[in-house]
Amino acid sequence: MSLLAPYAADPATSRGRLHREADGAARGPRDAFQRDRDRIIHSIAFRRLRHKTQVFLAPDGDHFRVRLTHSLEVAQIGRTIARALGLNEDLTEALCLAHDIGHPPFGHAGEDALKAATMAQGGFDHNAHTLRTLMRLETPYPRWNGLNLTWEMLEGLAKHNGPVRTPGWAMREADAEFPLDLDRWPSLEAQVAALADDIAYDNHDIDDGVRAGLLDIDQLLTVPLIAEGWADVLRACDGCHPDRLRAELVRAQIGRMVNDLIAETRRRIAGADIGSVDDVRAAGRALVGFSDGMRDAERALKRFMYANLYHHPSQLAAADAARHVVSGLFAAYQDDPAKLPGEWLATLPGEEPGRSRHIADFVAGMTDRYAIKRYREIVGPVDMPDGF
Repeated sequence: MSLLAPYAADPATSRGRLHREADGAARGPRDAFQRDRDRIIHSIAFRRLRHKTQVFLAPDGDHFRVRLTHSLEVAQIGRTIARALGLNEDLTEALCLAHDIGHPPFGHAGEDALKAATMAQGGFDHNAHTLRTLMRLETPYPRWNGLNLTWEMLEGLAKHNGPVRTPGWAMREADAEFPLDLDRWPSLEAQVAALADDIAYDNHDIDDGVRAGLLDIDQLLTVPLIAEGWADVLRACDGCHPDRLRAELVRAQIGRMVNDLIAETRRRIAGADIGSVDDVRAAGRALVGFSDGMRDAERALKRFMYANLYHHPSQLAAADAARHVVSGLFAAYQDDPAKLPGEWLATLPGEEPGRSRHIADFVAGMTDRYAIKRYREIVGPVDMPDGF
């Protein structure tokens, strides 16, 4: 790996792990952040992402993205940015790979259902549930719960979108166990992971939307950022087959956004006289970001995608069905906990709010297809998109 910039996260000066571990040299020459990345990749929660919704429920075809493939694409973009800025690539990659682990089945529709079902017990938030999953629910080690990730990894997952001013119950619980300085900005690696996520889904969802027949080029060209990129693609690919131009457009747009972000971030770092990780956390603002022009263009693209893809009538109908499944499962387990699998029933708290939170933990860990299977077994028939 290239030399780290002075403001990069350094595994040699990590604040460590919650539980002290013996020297791990016997398990290979890896530093602390490389071990974090590998623990994520080997976790059950990460494997489940292959059957969790990204945009489309049970997509009709093998070429659509799911949470797992999205997370891999985010990691690729994140590493590219981190390398250009002299940041720690391994920590950046680990944060990118783990950022969606707390999503329940069916993505945001499932989250809405769990949030409503647990409102009296403090609600549900997928970002906080990522921490809960990695600090408590994953149990691959014999002496403690969780993956025992480094402080920098947990801090980045908690705050990759910025300081957490009003943490919910799950975030407060994680912070009480291993204080994460929730009121301060996180590392540059965490900030890169957040923007890599935006770049990935802004552009790859275009590809999936066109593939699904919910978007077409004429619609897309009403977005100035896309219109500019399309004109560049046509000039560079004169005579190319039209079917190959969409992928070229997506690649070109990712490149434009990545280059803009790198240049703007360098400008902000230099302007703020950042010389250390402590300077990053004390800066009081985001240091990783787009230029003003790209920020406005990216927001316009997001508005278009919400209006024309995420809120498309077929997507809204699928989301309604998904919320029905998740809320129905939660209610069924709450009414009759004996329907829970043996290990989950054996550890069910006797009182609220722990009881409902435990049931939510179980439902949130489900894949889309397992949620459908369990619903049909313990609740009844349900109409879902083709594929279930």
